[in-house]
Amino acid sequence: MINLVKITSISIASIITLLGTFNIKNTSVMNQEQTIYNYSINDINGNTIDFNKFNGKKILIVNVASECGFTKQYADLQKLYEAYQDKLVIIGIPCNQFGGQEPGSLLEIKTFCQQNYGITFTLTEKVDVKGANQHPIYNWLTKKENNGKLSSSVKWNFQKYLIDENGKLIDVFYSITNPMSSKITKLI
Repeated sequence: MINLVKITSISIASIITLLGTFNIKNTSVMNQEQTIYNYSINDINGNTIDFNKFNGKKILIVNVASECGFTKQYADLQKLYEAYQDKLVIIGIPCNQFGGQEPGSLLEIKTFCQQNYGITFTLTEKVDVKGANQHPIYNWLTKKENNGKLSSSVKWNFQKYLIDENGKLIDVFYSITNPMSSKITKLI
């Protein structure tokens, strides 16, 4: 009987130790996954954008559209980029999920942005920001269990997500918040 108790005690202690080790490893994986640096997206020319290269800078991610009432925000996104490009990266992500307001090809989007707004910040491939085909970046941006900060849903074009210098989500700003708003600039 005594030997059985010792064996059971040892087994339970071993199990507790193993579970503790698993939890520590699992926690470090979770912390690693809670940064934007685990993700990539293709730019408008088809080249991979690795978010690791932005480590040390803030990142503003904006779903954009060329035929939206908020399209004029491109001008202020460009102003924001020019004012803070030493410490801020802006990524415009075209999306056609809201009223079909980004119907163009990637070449048409790129040409529109350059000719009408002189855009020099990064534009990406066209993706879904919600729904069954949601891009993994937006899965991270919109789910607290992934980003460690908050859950949100993408309501419309020109919704903005600000990421800190360590790849962590700071906050989300809906379409009505102008890119040059102090709500955003005070966080840069």
